[in-house]
Amino acid sequence: MLGTSSLSFPKSRRLTRAAEFEHVKQHGYAERGRLMTLSLLAMKNTGPCRAGFITTRAIGSATIRNRIRRWLREIVRKHQHDLREDFWMVIIARRDAANTSYRALEDEWLRLAKRASILAL
Repeated sequence: MLGTSSLSFPKSRRLTRAAEFEHVKQHGYAERGRLMTLSLLAMKNTGPCRAGFITTRAIGSATIRNRIRRWLREIVRKHQHDLREDFWMVIIARRDAANTSYRALEDEWLRLAKRASILAL
């Protein structure tokens, strides 16, 4: 069992099934930014938040998409203990994310997370 101070972000904390992504898109709400869209859905009694990441082919080659997905996972992993519980989120990278830095991506995510009131700070 993971302790509260664990810095890992296991696969069990991620959304992996297409039905889960679709459920968030259909029943949740979205905060849109220049680099990404943050879709959120409150889920009762599910424990720690779960996150899913989408990078479409419009962003660029597989190498670029994988890099953006890794950066997004790292951002959520780094801030996971600052997030409220009992919700699912899907982060959809936009085309401009391919031409930006990790720091700019993290700043955008923090801005959208604050706007969505998912940070427990």
